[in-house]
Amino acid sequence: MSEIISALKENLKRAIVGKEDQINLILVALLSGGHVLLEDVPGVGKTLLAKSLAKSINGKYQRVQCTPDLLPNDITGTNIWNPNTREFEFLQGPAFANVLLADEINRATPRTQSALLEVMEEQQVTVDGQARLVSSPFFVIATQNPIEYQGTFPLPEAQMDRFMLSLTLGYPTEEEELQMLQQQKGNEKIDQLTPCISLEEVMELQNQCRQIKIKTEIQQYIVNLVRASREAEETTLGVSPRGAVALQNAACAYAFLDNRDHVIPDDIKVLAPHILAHRIIPTGGKKSKTIVEKLLNSVPVEE
Repeated sequence: MSEIISALKENLKRAIVGKEDQINLILVALLSGGHVLLEDVPGVGKTLLAKSLAKSINGKYQRVQCTPDLLPNDITGTNIWNPNTREFEFLQGPAFANVLLADEINRATPRTQSALLEVMEEQQVTVDGQARLVSSPFFVIATQNPIEYQGTFPLPEAQMDRFMLSLTLGYPTEEEELQMLQQQKGNEKIDQLTPCISLEEVMELQNQCRQIKIKTEIQQYIVNLVRASREAEETTLGVSPRGAVALQNAACAYAFLDNRDHVIPDDIKVLAPHILAHRIIPTGGKKSKTIVEKLLNSVPVEE
């Protein structure tokens, strides 16, 4: 399977210049069944990344532009009356995709944001009392601008907790930006990307990630980290049990991508800032990632 992973990474690099660490984190979330929140300024390639991933895995891609007038049914779908059959028929919404991009998610109202809660956790939507399963695999990439707050609705803790990973792409380096311009003038277009892996292979990779071994000592390390986040003076809300599960699952996928059959403590240390920080509510204007780094420095790894 390492050849498939390499092919997938190379395919994404054809569309996204640089950003190897971020691509790796995106794949960690995909292979561990999680979702990603991209907090970044406009124009750094968030949409391009989502479209490229969908093309690479031969999956169905849908994009939702979140605005204050967006309704929950605009995401989940709705029942419409068919005058010919004189019956209601279900019209699928964008949630019935393999890769769903929720662009500027914090511009949607809390009511609409909540439409994503069920589908992100249970891979189903409930419309008019009937539950309907969405496609599998199902992967959400949501974006929000961390600078502009006017006309936005901050994501509630329950919604933030649904995202396995939070990360930023950031601006490219000078060399990467030059390469990007040269690539744009060339013939390399996203429409020319071809699938390099099937949806069935993605699910098989997900299954293999679940077989990765993790020692009890490392599980205890995860427990100690999340419990320390709840007891820290700098936080009003610590990491939930869902966050602990997310960290373990992501660590297994990270080890798998590194061609290992077991998790090591360094996997936890690399992933913790991206998995725990957005689940913490700090006090006194402190930054969540600073708190996580402090926890990593103070909580020992049990041998």
